[in-house]
Parts: sequence; C-alpha cells; structure tokens
Amino acid sequence: MKSIFRTLKRLVLLMLAVLLAYQFWVFGWVLWWKWNPVSETSFMEIRLDELQEKNPQAKLQYQWVPYEKISVNLKRAVVAAEDDKFMEHNGFDWAGIEYALKKNQRKGKKVAGGSTITQQLAKKLFLSPSRSHIRKLEEALTALMIEALRDKRRILEVYLNVVEWGSGVFGAEAGARRHFGQSAVSLSASQAARMAVMLPSPRRFEKRFPAYVTEHAQSVQQRMSYSSVPR
Repeated sequence: MKSIFRTLKRLVLLMLAVLLAYQFWVFGWVLWWKWNPVSETSFMEIRLDELQEKNPQAKLQYQWVPYEKISVNLKRAVVAAEDDKFMEHNGFDWAGIEYALKKNQRKGKKVAGGSTITQQLAKKLFLSPSRSHIRKLEEALTALMIEALRDKRRILEVYLNVVEWGSGVFGAEAGARRHFGQSAVSLSASQAARMAVMLPSPRRFEKRFPAYVTEHAQSVQQRMSYSSVPR
C-alpha cells in the first residue's frame, strides 16, 4: 500500500512539475512577444495541418502589420463586437461572464460567451479550440500573464494580427485583402463592422453571411463611435 501512495505522490509531483514548466514556457513567449511580432500561433498550426491534409502545398495567408497600420474603424468595431469593456477590465469581464452564463442557462445551450479579447488572445496564441475545464484554467492563467506584461495597445495589436478571418486567413491585413481587396489601414466603418462580426465563426461566415449577421454588423457600426481603443 505504501508503495502505491509513493507512486501516486511521484506522479502528482511530476504533473505539477510539467505544469510549472509549461507556465514558464508560456511566460517566456508572452514576454518575447511584448516587443516582437508573432510569427505563428497554436491556431495557425492547427489550421495549416487541416489545410495540408487536403492539399500538401497549402499555405496560410498572414502578414503582420503594426498597430498604426490598422484602421481605427477596425479597432473600434472589434472592441464593440467582442469586448466593449476592453479598456476597463484587467483581463476578465465578470459582468459579461455572468450575463453569458444566465443566457446560456435560459436557452439550455451555449449561445453566448463571456471571454474578453485578452482571454481570446491567450487561447489563440497557445491553446486549442477544444473545451475543457483544464483548458479554461490555462486560458485564465495566460490571460493574467498577458495583462501583467503588456499594455492594452499591444494586446489589441497582437489580437488583430493573429485572429482568423477566413479559411487559412489570419490577421487584419490578410483579412482586409481577402474580403475587400485593400489594406487594413484603409477599411471603412461598414467594412470594419462586417469583419468584426465574422470573428465568432470566420470560416462559416466567409462562405455565407446570414441576414442576422448583417443586422449585427449594422448594430456594431452604430456602436463603434462609443468604443474606446488605445491610441
């Protein structure tokens, strides 16, 4: 019996050591990306693998652009659509989480999410689309690191450069060129609103843009002028 407990203790300690090592690895990358462009994320790797299963020559469309080369329209539209308290919270919007939980309970299924831009960024940089309590814990810890090590301007800059805007399309620049044939810096308010509402399901809305999504884009455009974003 004692040998079993010793074995279990060693396994627990080993798991804790692995978890701690992983957190140090994440911390190192979060610190590195404080000053350097992001060249690849876990979501990019997953999408590239999926594309190359069908076409071994497939490549991602991705081009990093600095914050000032992204239209303020897109910045405001994304904040309005995804995280209207972005400038106020420290990584978590507790009121938004509570609202999403209550709405999901009423509907009997998940129809709303309470994740902030910071939480979404943590997931896109390091994690996977899978849903589990462990993944949510990792997301929360990484979001805390990001908020502690970066200012809001850098968080939004990285987010806009790594989010998915279509099949194999990542970042504002590639997204703007894919959908409107122009650079991210020149997006109009209506174009920015349309791109912002694609974010929950970019590959689906790339193929089909339902009427309710069009209405949502119009609503986002109306709220954009009230969105506060970093200069």
